[in-house]
Amino acid sequence: MRTPLVAGNWKMNKTIAEADELASKLSASLREISGVDRVLCPPFTSLMAVSRLLVGSDIGLGAQNMYWEEKGAFTGEISPVMVKELCNYVILGHSERRAYFGETDETVNRKLVAAEKFEITPIVCVGETLDEYESSRTREVVSRQTSMGLKNLSAGFALRMVVAYEPVWAIGTGKASSGKDANSVIKDIIRPALAQLYGENTAQAIRVLYGGSVTAVNAAEFFAQPDIDGALVGGASLKPDEFVAITKAAVK
Repeated sequence: MRTPLVAGNWKMNKTIAEADELASKLSASLREISGVDRVLCPPFTSLMAVSRLLVGSDIGLGAQNMYWEEKGAFTGEISPVMVKELCNYVILGHSERRAYFGETDETVNRKLVAAEKFEITPIVCVGETLDEYESSRTREVVSRQTSMGLKNLSAGFALRMVVAYEPVWAIGTGKASSGKDANSVIKDIIRPALAQLYGENTAQAIRVLYGGSVTAVNAAEFFAQPDIDGALVGGASLKPDEFVAITKAAVK
C-alpha cells in the first residue's frame, strides 16, 4: 500500500525570518499527523533555518531544484552535494522551471540521475499546458515527459521516486482539475509509461501526487481517487491552517 505524501512548495516566497515563523506554526501540527509523509520545500535561503526547526521530527525537507553536477563553474546553481547536506527531497522538473528557465525532459532526467547518485528522493513534475490540454495532447505530452524524463534509474530508486501530475493550466489559477480526470491521467497515462520503464509492479508501487490549485476544500476529492497518493501544494502551503487541513485529508 502506497503511503500518502503531501509536500508544500513555497516557491519564491518568505524571507528567512518569515520562513522560520511559518515552519514553526506548521511543524507543531504536522508532527501530530501520522499515516502521511509530510515535506516542506522552502527557498534555498531558508533551508538551514527550517532544517533546525524540523530536527527530531519525521517531517521531510526538500529543495525546489538542483543542478546535476557535483561542483564547478556553474554560477548561481546548487549541486546535489549541497542539497544533500540539508534535504532528503528535491522537486525536479516543475512546470515553472520548464516554462521560465528552459528545462527540458533531458535536463530533468540528468538531475534525476544525480538524485539517485546522491540518494535524494525526487518529486518529479509532469503536466500539460492549457494549449496542449485544449488541443487534446495530454496523453502525448504527459507520456513523453514521463518516458523521457524519468528513465535511466535503477528499479530500486524508481520505487523511492515520487511523481507529481501538475496540469499547468491548473497551477495558481484556482482552476483545479477534477479528481476523476486527474486520476484518469495518472492511471491511464503516467502509470503505463512508468510500467514501460520499470515494470508493472514498480509502476503500481510508485507514489503519484496531484498538484494544481489544491485547497482544503477540494483535497478530499483528489485523495479519494485510487491512483492519487497525495499532493504537491503551492499557494495553500503558505497558509498553516490550510496546509494542515490538506495533510489531514490525506490520511487513509
